[in-house]
Amino acid sequence: MLARPNRLTRGADYKAVVRRGARSVGSHTVLYVVHTDEDRAARFGFIVSKQVGTAVTRNTVRRRLKAISAEALPDVRRGADVVIRALPSAAGAGFDHLQAEVVKGLRRRAA
Repeated sequence: MLARPNRLTRGADYKAVVRRGARSVGSHTVLYVVHTDEDRAARFGFIVSKQVGTAVTRNTVRRRLKAISAEALPDVRRGADVVIRALPSAAGAGFDHLQAEVVKGLRRRAA
């Protein structure tokens, strides 16, 4: 689970990251990353729309993405804001596939 300082909580923060962020597109996710000059831990946000599936499916995908982000947190640059948008295909993807895709995107944009 991500601690409070490692989460994006305000809608304005999500909007800024999605609009200004560098994008990394995969088959199951889209990562948006903005680097700031602030000396703080990296923050993550998750967007899982109703297109992904039922509430149970969306929550499962969100929990998987949170666990993957918590593991990858030490490798992400300080001050980075990351938003991970789950695509509808994420519902059928296994944990290993999601993890490989997110880690690859984070290495490309947020390391």
